Amino acid sequence: MIAAVICVVSAAIFLQFFVSYCRSILASSKNIALSDRVREVTGIADHEVGADDFNRLLQLVRLCPERGDDQSEIRAVGTYYGLLAVLNRISRPVAPSLSVWLEQERKSCSYFAAVALDRRISYSRDLFTQQITDRL
Repeated sequence: MIAAVICVVSAAIFLQFFVSYCRSILASSKNIALSDRVREVTGIADHEVGADDFNRLLQLVRLCPERGDDQSEIRAVGTYYGLLAVLNRISRPVAPSLSVWLEQERKSCSYFAAVALDRRISYSRDLFTQQITDRL
């Protein structure tokens, strides 16, 4: 019985740490403005990124060459987004106010994916420029 309690408490502490980690990643990308290139590629005309845009943006991120330093953050935010989506489906009929907060968090995840795409597009352009200058 004690082992089960330890396991449950450990899982709860891990979940709390994971949520804090993901929210800190999202907070760091919140103040970064998206470039016109990303808005053009993604079709985001207004300044608002939708909560349901995450998977589409993540697919575009995976098409770009990896920078090497953002893969773990993208994976963590992807897992967090999946957890939020499940909680949103469960809480929508029961707790609408919680559902509003979950939707806002999902928007933050989508915005993070757009920022990651912007960084990878810039990295790709820099690689291309470097290859062109090396050939000359």
